[in-house]
Amino acid sequence: MRSENQYPGQEVEDSKKRSFIEEARRTQIIEAAIETLAEVGYADASLARIARTAGISKGVITYHFDGKDELIQQVVETVYLDIAGAVTPRVHAQPTAREALRTHLLEVARYMRPHRSRLQALGEIFASAHRPDADGTRRYNLTDNEPIYQGLEELLRWGQETGEFRAFDRRVLAVTFQGALDTMFAYWVAYPDHDLEDHAWQLAEIFDRATRAH
Repeated sequence: MRSENQYPGQEVEDSKKRSFIEEARRTQIIEAAIETLAEVGYADASLARIARTAGISKGVITYHFDGKDELIQQVVETVYLDIAGAVTPRVHAQPTAREALRTHLLEVARYMRPHRSRLQALGEIFASAHRPDADGTRRYNLTDNEPIYQGLEELLRWGQETGEFRAFDRRVLAVTFQGALDTMFAYWVAYPDHDLEDHAWQLAEIFDRATRAH
């Protein structure tokens, strides 16, 4: 029942306000988790440590997330969704498959340049996170790249159908392309002074030469 002091529609506005505040808090916690993972590693990134980074109590984290496993999953999903949001529109805007493939590589590198801590956090998660219901089984492995491989295969199919790309096994090329990206970023994390943009440009040249029909 609505209070006499409430006007029509106030319940909806209050609900939206709560949702906005809750989403803002979840985002704050995820960013604190990324910062903590990058700084101290997966093993030491406890909820208490993440809470200190965020300047909140541990109870606030457990109110929004059902433990470290769910928070880690949200970190991974957030990073990949942000990358897709930044890169995909630019790739789709390209008039040719050759330009789309080049843009994919260059734009991912451009996005990551100011987000090195996100790469470090993902590296810690992929190397150390294990499934809670299995002994010694890593939570993430190459099979989690399947959506990425499929997306790359579609791009490569486009180029083959238009005659821009030569004949090749699209899965092999997609796996090789993504592996080159992952290695480039891992190298840059290990060697921060490495020229990431130049590395990406040279990779784009390599894959352009490897795929084009003429």
